[in-house]
Amino acid sequence: MRRLLRVDMTKREAVFEEAPEKYRLLGGRALTSRIVADEVPPTCHPLGPHNKVVFAPGLLTGTTAPSSGRLSVGGKSPLTGTIKETNAGGITAQQLANLGIQAIIVEGERPDGNWYLLVVDEGGARLLAAPHLAGLGCYELNQRLWAEYGQGCGVISIGPAGEMRMAIAGVSTNDSEGHPGRYAGRGGLGAVMGAKGLKAIVVKSRHIFEAPVQNKEAFKEAVQRLNKALSEHAVTGQVLPSLGTAALVNVINEAGGLPTRNFSAGRFEEALKTGGEAMAEAVKQRGGKGVMGHTCHPG
Repeated sequence: MRRLLRVDMTKREAVFEEAPEKYRLLGGRALTSRIVADEVPPTCHPLGPHNKVVFAPGLLTGTTAPSSGRLSVGGKSPLTGTIKETNAGGITAQQLANLGIQAIIVEGERPDGNWYLLVVDEGGARLLAAPHLAGLGCYELNQRLWAEYGQGCGVISIGPAGEMRMAIAGVSTNDSEGHPGRYAGRGGLGAVMGAKGLKAIVVKSRHIFEAPVQNKEAFKEAVQRLNKALSEHAVTGQVLPSLGTAALVNVINEAGGLPTRNFSAGRFEEALKTGGEAMAEAVKQRGGKGVMGHTCHPG
């Protein structure tokens, strides 16, 4: 059974509920936007008590499907005033999916001005007062949470910008090394999380590739076909693994789609100095100090 985890910051409680049938075939962006459309009043203030922030893994997250481990974050944006979805990689989404959680919905607002930590694991979910985490940047925060809850747990968090409700604040997720460098950075949803008083979410699952599928053999065959197509493609099979996402800077620049000077132009004359090729050359000149093609998420 796929569940929703509803976190009421006003009542300071976290309760599981069965996902309605209309959400059964939704995940990621489709699900976060649908929940926001259904539950958030269109005219509410983005940083007020009636907005909600929703975290949802993709429909295939938690399986062996390639590139399926991203986490979507949705809410009413303090930057645009409209429904927003932003997403990131990391290790959290797959753990959520393997706990059978289709989405986490955070609503209301804290009545006491305190900061809170949500812990979700195989034993359930609990909302804990965490004033000791206030003011921490995401790197130090992740180190402390890994020390307390164990290496390998997923962490969703905000830094000081989110706490101060700055409209450009993002939502961090951590990678397999414990670094919080995977950011759902668009739309200012870190400010919405901060307005709720939620500093971080810890997610712990012993499994990441065991989400149930109905026809295992057919699914396995489809995954193999997709893996083959990705590995044989020049960009996904060669360029991205060796140069990382920054390899796309020059590709997009040549296509005229690189946002330049507030998108008044689609090409940047210095693009060659910032792309993956330039980064790889810098690593080479430093005697190999640096990493290219860092893994976005398991699988």
